[in-house]
Amino acid sequence: MSQARLSPGRADDPLIIAGVSYRSRLLVGTGKYRDMDETRRAIEASGAEIVTVAIRRTNIGQSPGEPNLLDVVPPSRYTLLPNTAGCYTARDAVRTCRLARELLDGHSLVKLEVLGDEKTLFPDITATLDAAEELVKDDFHVMVYTNDDPIIARRLAEMGCVAVMPLAAPIGSGLGIRNPYNIHFIVEEATVPILVDAGVGTASDAAIAMELGCDGVLMNTAIAAARDPVRMAVAMRKGIEAGREAFLAGRMPRKRYASASSPLEGTIS
Repeated sequence: MSQARLSPGRADDPLIIAGVSYRSRLLVGTGKYRDMDETRRAIEASGAEIVTVAIRRTNIGQSPGEPNLLDVVPPSRYTLLPNTAGCYTARDAVRTCRLARELLDGHSLVKLEVLGDEKTLFPDITATLDAAEELVKDDFHVMVYTNDDPIIARRLAEMGCVAVMPLAAPIGSGLGIRNPYNIHFIVEEATVPILVDAGVGTASDAAIAMELGCDGVLMNTAIAAARDPVRMAVAMRKGIEAGREAFLAGRMPRKRYASASSPLEGTIS
């Protein structure tokens, strides 16, 4: 059962990842912004505490003399989540995580993604399972990007991943949650936090993910590619909060027919 379902019913209950508590349930990326300043302002506006970084595409110290992301996203303020974006083999993904640990002084929390197709950016599940198993054995805390298959989600959790992150739709598509039923099944069986990753396009998508019982949402393009990224970051923060409140409140049952909002007993005849 998901962490959200184990909650005593407060919207401000923390999100717990690898034993660490976070107030925000919105996780954000750092790519596709116009410049470092916009990156900084959007992340601040989002309220996110966990920020994911593509190690193969972003300088966090491995390229001296070039702009360093850590200048605007300092590890003293944010939990950095190195990710393996751009990796198409388990070997490359594992190597990238080990590089991140070296660059970040032993940092063990990573986001694993092993892609299987350049057009759709869908995950290669076989390679993902292989990489996850090796990283867990190597004492990494693995948050893993996967498809929306409840069986695979269960296997990844049983393997020791600290969070499972099913896609809502293809990476960067902005299509929203295409299969809410699968996400619901994953949440229903979860023993680790479930965070929707990929496909969110706007604040209502984030709210729906949270209403389904997800523990959080990770996004990048939905904010960075908006006309006004900073304002969209604020909208996403509010969408996450509203969706969480609605999930804890419990929506009314769906009915086939109309039901009067006011009681009919005692009406004047």
